[in-house]
Amino acid sequence: MPFEAINLAAKLQQFSDHWSPKVVAELNDYQLKLVKLEGDFVWHAHEHTDELFLVLHGQLRIVFRDGEVRLSAGEMYVVPRGVEHMPVADEECHVLLVEPRGVVNTGEAGGPMTAQGDVWI
Repeated sequence: MPFEAINLAAKLQQFSDHWSPKVVAELNDYQLKLVKLEGDFVWHAHEHTDELFLVLHGQLRIVFRDGEVRLSAGEMYVVPRGVEHMPVADEECHVLLVEPRGVVNTGEAGGPMTAQGDVWI
């Protein structure tokens, strides 16, 4: 087993696409994913799991039907399972997501912004 730290900044330099999470590690049945966000995502919910957003760079709004939460670098928020939400980044931001292996990024919504499988970097 190699003993190497995972450098998140170096991993983020390996891709430029938005809304396409990249797996950087697994912890039990959970995946830690890096993603670059810019613009509006789709309204969606994850019926069977919570979703953790940890902002590494920039600012993120997570909009709900009855309000929103604003996150800056170093802040995190857990969206409870089943709660419909829409992430919005007015400028590019970098986020670490923590969610169970196999979770589809658009939840039940599907559509063209759905990531096509787990991509490791």
